[in-house]
Amino acid sequence: MCGIAVLHETTAGTGTGSDPGSGARADLNRLGSQMLARLEHRGPDGTDARHVGRSWLGHTRLSIVDLERGDQPLPDEAGRRWVVCNGEIYNHLALREELDGPFLTASDSEAALHAAADGAAGVARLRGMFAFCVADTDGGFLAARDRLGVKPLYWATRDGVIAFASELQAFDPDWRPLVDAFPPGHVWTPEGGLVRYGEIHEETREYTERAVATAAIRDTLVVAVRRRMMADVAVGVFLSGGLDSSLVAAIMAREVTDGRPVHSFAAGTQGSSDLAAARVVAEHLGLVHHERVYSANDVVDVLPTVVASIESFEPSLVRSAVPNYLLSELAAQHVKVVLTGEGADELFAGYDHLRDIEDADDLRAELIRSVEGLHNLNLQRCDRVTMAHGLEARVPFLDLDLIAVAQRVPIAWKLPGEQGQEKAILREAFAGWIPEEILWRRKEQFGDGSGTAEVMAQRASELAPDPDWEQVSVPGLPPARSREELGYQRIFAAHLDGIRSNRVLGRFATA
Repeated sequence: MCGIAVLHETTAGTGTGSDPGSGARADLNRLGSQMLARLEHRGPDGTDARHVGRSWLGHTRLSIVDLERGDQPLPDEAGRRWVVCNGEIYNHLALREELDGPFLTASDSEAALHAAADGAAGVARLRGMFAFCVADTDGGFLAARDRLGVKPLYWATRDGVIAFASELQAFDPDWRPLVDAFPPGHVWTPEGGLVRYGEIHEETREYTERAVATAAIRDTLVVAVRRRMMADVAVGVFLSGGLDSSLVAAIMAREVTDGRPVHSFAAGTQGSSDLAAARVVAEHLGLVHHERVYSANDVVDVLPTVVASIESFEPSLVRSAVPNYLLSELAAQHVKVVLTGEGADELFAGYDHLRDIEDADDLRAELIRSVEGLHNLNLQRCDRVTMAHGLEARVPFLDLDLIAVAQRVPIAWKLPGEQGQEKAILREAFAGWIPEEILWRRKEQFGDGSGTAEVMAQRASELAPDPDWEQVSVPGLPPARSREELGYQRIFAAHLDGIRSNRVLGRFATA
């Protein structure tokens, strides 16, 4: 996991051929260096940049795979094509047997470099979470983002230059009104423009035997977790004590065979239900467990930093981001990579509001839509709060193979079980893996279980004390739906003045 800032001249510069000329190079270097400096938190292990043809490639590195030789920008053997990549390519070892090399390092990002030589078809072969740009000395260029948008990428065009970056804050105020989210599952080249290379396949072959479905869920999630334990550094797990993170932790505990302990991390206010449940799971699995117990004052103190970090003012994201931010701060002291339970609710109908959808086809469509929209919601929060501390988060429930399996599960099997709990079939698939009281624990939103939501409600009036708050608007942002949201909008606008919310904030934005 890293941060990237990239500039590409879309028109010929002052030089000849593919060379932008010394004046244009100086301009690109100045702008690119400013952008990259705002992303240093994403890559505390090193920063580098270089001009390649008509492009400037910048990279801040969090060293996880091939610690010695994986610095970026990363070249091919001839030094003609270079890549900067944010994310992980989980099938890079298999691709090394299939792609034209030679490979100079053990870095998974090198697989992206060689796969991109085949354009959209090559990028479609990658399995992982990624946003990357490849430039060559002849002026060629390609940008790509993974199908789900697990890794962030934004772009904007101004004065003949197209800019890419991992976070909104990388762009200066003159660029911000022009910034868009780069769409997941797409590649862009100067010649071909924006092209979709892949999407979430809608699987229509439903399972007819429940036992077959539960076995497929279990086996596929185990493989997904195993893939995401790929690292040359320590890997831990965020453990809320809920079903999803507990299952990930249980699989990790079984997968470790070299005697290394699995570190788990939990956060909440004193006496919160999440902390208590996480302790039960950690003890049952024999994990090395760490806790961050925080107060109401801690929440208020960190709130402006959290809103600025997640680059969103959506109240539900902010409430869950506060404990996750504090949790990430703790985890970064012990590991460089954590696995999380993101995505399970979208795959297996875990949210309460989904119970109101009576028609099976409507619920199926809503689940697909919710997975496709995660890049603007939970995945954005997940990425930002971890990367604010130089920590990589991986999401095994959003493995493409598991998404396909989940789509084969009949909607009727995703409805609440006999005890009324959501995700009954997922619970059945892992019977005996975790304590029964956790396996069948009723779901709580992370902000609720950690005790944060209550604190937010108590302090909402301090965030926006305006007696007529419903009549107050923040320029460029949609009308606030609550006093709490207005307070978050003000923090957001102060940090990202000029951002047009309808371009980058998905369904929470105005048209």
